[in-house]
Amino acid sequence: MINRLKIFSGNSNLPLAQAICRYLDMELGEAVVRTFSDGETLVEIGENVRGSDVFVIQPTCPPVNQNLMELLIMIDALRRASARRITAVIPYYGYGRQDRKVAPRTPITAKLVADLITTPGARRVLAMDLHAGQIQGFFNIPVDNLFAAPVLLEYIREHFLENLVMVSPDAGGVERTRAFAKRLEAQLAIIDKRRERPNESQVMNIIGNVKGKNVVILDDMVDTAGTLCQAAQALHEHGAKVIHACTTHPVLSGPAIERIEASPISKLIVTDTIPLGPEAQKCRKIEVLSVAELLGEAIQRIHNEDSVSSLFV
Repeated sequence: MINRLKIFSGNSNLPLAQAICRYLDMELGEAVVRTFSDGETLVEIGENVRGSDVFVIQPTCPPVNQNLMELLIMIDALRRASARRITAVIPYYGYGRQDRKVAPRTPITAKLVADLITTPGARRVLAMDLHAGQIQGFFNIPVDNLFAAPVLLEYIREHFLENLVMVSPDAGGVERTRAFAKRLEAQLAIIDKRRERPNESQVMNIIGNVKGKNVVILDDMVDTAGTLCQAAQALHEHGAKVIHACTTHPVLSGPAIERIEASPISKLIVTDTIPLGPEAQKCRKIEVLSVAELLGEAIQRIHNEDSVSSLFV
């Protein structure tokens, strides 16, 4: 009975949690996670977890604050129910873009969230494609930061490999895009976005040859899709033949779907770290790949105290 593996989930991405449990050939843990009429979160764990190795799957995607509170309250409930170890599985880490001070008197919210997750009793974190690698250092507990690269690389090899150029939409994503280009033996291009003068529109300069090429724009997330669609338009104007995009986290807030539909992007490949909203599900340009097997394998290895380094492709 001691050291049993148990998996629980909040409401943010139940389909992903269920897919992980199918991969591991086990049942999702019994828990009630709902909201009182005044907006407070209620959590009730419906089975014995004493001495168990528990994993809580809960990406902190929109609505971010509600899903974050569900995660914190679930961890507290499991700790008070005498779980042996609690691992927070956070496929998408909300507030991850606020990882440094960008102006005076501003918070580093990614660090605050790390403290919040640790305080109720999480003893390990399993994340995927953190926006910034230094977020791992914000925790005083072990953090495994998986990458969706194996899933995305396999798809690109099967569908987009001919005459391929991998494109970074900004300077910050060059390292990630270079790693993909190296594994795919593809060319690399970078988009340099700058505003020449105040109150003038941004100029998109392409570093690299994309004329007549099949290009894939690579980023870790797409939120309002402004940067992504501007990059796609610039590539189109520079003669790119076919334009695709790959991203791990489909936040897709605000006017994102409208922009993607109107853009020259032929296909947007995303993963299921975040569930698509109703509007995004209707968008024919979006295709979803599952990272359930990757997360499930990591959970199995962590539970068995095996190495997970081979999953960090």
